[in-house]
Amino acid sequence: MNTFQQVIDEDVLQRRIAEMGEEIMNSFPDDDVVVVGILKAGLFFMKDLLDQLPLTYTSEFMSLTRFGHDGRVSVAMDVSVPLEGRDVLLVLDLVDTGLTLATIKRMMDARGARSLKTAALLDKVPRRIVDVNVDFRGFEVGDEYLLGYGLDYEGRFRNVPSVWAVMDFPTFAENPRAFDDVAYGSGSGVRTPEPR
Repeated sequence: MNTFQQVIDEDVLQRRIAEMGEEIMNSFPDDDVVVVGILKAGLFFMKDLLDQLPLTYTSEFMSLTRFGHDGRVSVAMDVSVPLEGRDVLLVLDLVDTGLTLATIKRMMDARGARSLKTAALLDKVPRRIVDVNVDFRGFEVGDEYLLGYGLDYEGRFRNVPSVWAVMDFPTFAENPRAFDDVAYGSGSGVRTPEPR
């Protein structure tokens, strides 16, 4: 068994994100939309999705921290614009249990957003604990640990341009550098970008 398996390659990711951009533009009645990206993992998806949306959309970011055994969520960085009476699009890398998304939605509703929709690149439906709606879904994925395209392990591998599943997590956790050869094509862990 291979320790790593590519789940979504870069071309497929970009095609689906372009389609999601069309779906999003068709669902909002006007161009006054606040797009709120949830950091850190959502950064890459947010950037590529914004490339597909009108320049009139406002981009904002929010960062959350989870603490305690009960997994309470607090805001580490908040949006800087008022949301009252505006259409809001939440942009997340991944929805799994639904707990974080439900918390964010409650926060946004309390701020008086006119409408609130969610775009998630990846959806782990089998892990759902709380019933939350994902309006724009990129891909439904399994329960494996995922790396790349914003998803990390201890802060590493976010910049891998595709999404990979870790099929043998204990082996990976013992030696995370084993992913370097797969992700970057050499054991150096240094990616040399190709010119566009």
